[in-house]
Amino acid sequence: QVQLVESGGGLVQPGGSLRLSCSASGSMFSFRMGWYRQGPGKQRELVADCTTGGTTNYADSVKDRFTVSRDNAKNTVYLQMNSLKPEDTAVYYCNARVSTYNYWGQGTQVTVSS
Repeated sequence: QVQLVESGGGLVQPGGSLRLSCSASGSMFSFRMGWYRQGPGKQRELVADCTTGGTTNYADSVKDRFTVSRDNAKNTVYLQMNSLKPEDTAVYYCNARVSTYNYWGQGTQVTVSS
């Protein structure tokens, strides 16, 4: 069973930046890894993800502000979040999936508020 452990959430002012990290307990080769979020009263949604080869995919709401990347040697995926807005406030979940395998982290809270 693969475990995903997130870190890096917290409270930040509007316009600020945060970097989330997610480390996997096993090899993530061939897994698509990325981030989802669930805001208050909202459904969980894709934020961004990345293939092993580095192909990325972003939600329209975060394009040009967020950057997803991964270190395959460390089985780690990152999310650099810049120009944060109050509407980015959510619990952010790390995800790794391939074929019928789909793993989730425990979530990390990101709060954007002045």
